[in-house]
Amino acid sequence: MDIEHFYMEKGGGEALILLHGNGENCDYFQGQMDEFARYYHVYAIDTRGHGKTPRGHAPFTIRQFADDLLCFMDSHHIAKAHLLGFSDGGNIAMIFALKYPDRVDRLILNGANLDAKGVKRSVQIPIEIGYRMASLFAQKRESARLNAEMLGLMVNDPNVLPAELAGIRAKTLVIAGTRDMIKEKHTRLIARSIPDAQLVFIQGNHFIANKCPQEFNQAVLEFLRG
Repeated sequence: MDIEHFYMEKGGGEALILLHGNGENCDYFQGQMDEFARYYHVYAIDTRGHGKTPRGHAPFTIRQFADDLLCFMDSHHIAKAHLLGFSDGGNIAMIFALKYPDRVDRLILNGANLDAKGVKRSVQIPIEIGYRMASLFAQKRESARLNAEMLGLMVNDPNVLPAELAGIRAKTLVIAGTRDMIKEKHTRLIARSIPDAQLVFIQGNHFIANKCPQEFNQAVLEFLRG
């Protein structure tokens, strides 16, 4: 392992790991830490190259981040955990649940997507343009290279086929905003493709955990404790 994750930790009991979205850090879950820590040992981690976690030298991909999560769990002696991932964090949690099913208890996918086609075009097109522009200057400017890497996660990853989701064994909640940047039909496809998954929509946009913490936390805790 070429990095050491920065993380926030609170509570006790079963492990619940929170995974933030693209370009963010563990502060995104400030509205969840205290509430979830009433029932669980909560870890909110900064993904590789995000927040206070260094970039390291390994590939900058969703699958690498899933392998990083395995190393984090091993180093903290977490045999099994509930995973809650938002956006790219949801994609990490999805890949992790497919690769390491024995390490996942319950799974919450918030605003996740299988590929770039699952994102509304009004959002995805500027991302793709920004990615191409940053890639053009990536060899000349370090800032452009880092920007291309970050945007590349939303252009090239995670590329999961719906049929692959049948391999998820964890009890799963798929949750999204009614005005999410992820297409509603795509979110429904994810839920339909995971065996016995629950599906919840909350009034709001992509950032329901941050903007609507009370409703979001209630839905998550009802799922985890039900």
